[in-house]
Amino acid sequence: MTPKTFFITGVSTGLGRAFARGALDAGHTVVGTVRRAADVTSFEQIAPGSAHGRVLDVTDDQAVFDTVAEVEASIGPIDVAIANAGYGLEGVFEETPLSQVRAQFETNVFGAAATVQAVLPHMRRRRSGHLMAVTSMGGLMTVPGLSAYCASKYALEGLLESIGKEVASFGIHVTAIEPGSFRTDWAGRSMVRAEHTIDDYDAVFEPIRKARLQASGNQLGDPTKAAAAVLAILDAIDPPKHLVLGSDALRLVAAGRRALEADLEAWESLSRSTDFADGHQIPAN
Repeated sequence: MTPKTFFITGVSTGLGRAFARGALDAGHTVVGTVRRAADVTSFEQIAPGSAHGRVLDVTDDQAVFDTVAEVEASIGPIDVAIANAGYGLEGVFEETPLSQVRAQFETNVFGAAATVQAVLPHMRRRRSGHLMAVTSMGGLMTVPGLSAYCASKYALEGLLESIGKEVASFGIHVTAIEPGSFRTDWAGRSMVRAEHTIDDYDAVFEPIRKARLQASGNQLGDPTKAAAAVLAILDAIDPPKHLVLGSDALRLVAAGRRALEADLEAWESLSRSTDFADGHQIPAN
């Protein structure tokens, strides 16, 4: 594999760290962003000379654009960008403050959007590059108690899929990475939890919350193998637009898709009934 320069947001821990390590071990250069200056040294020590840390808050649009411009000028052209920075927000929607919902979208959606928009002009001019963002299996299916999180990931899925169609003729690939449950801190200290105040939801929510806490640290997914899977698609002539990672994600996403197909089939007649009788069908792309 030809050495590439990666730009990865959120490399302090979790999958971002694993993606960065995997790329560095494979001989690539990685610019990784962290939230704290103290984490820069820790990251750069992984591979001195090849690992470059930058402090960045992805919710600061101008800072994202400035950082990408600086990296392009000082490190070199970014070949692969992975918008990974994000977090989980747990809570039943009725009791989740809208301020927390907005904050979830600011990081998970707008942080990724800023990263992609900052890198895109450089890749477009070069007519090459691979844009990726970490969504979740929760961007293709849903579970109770993660409504705001799933909503943010569904939004990111739509954004990436549309962008992929816009830039395909420029030689730029776009991939949504959809992990299942991996052995990271996502469900532990990294999870933001809305205050639980409404007892009516206990029967639905409490077993799910309990299971998630019990599984934290014992998840099926191996972050190192996730990194290997991401690296495996880089030289593909036609890389996937959706990369689902983990057997649990495959199972749950497939179940979610079957539920959608069941609705389409069951209500097909009603769906068709809303057309003008003398209308002309516009072919879908």
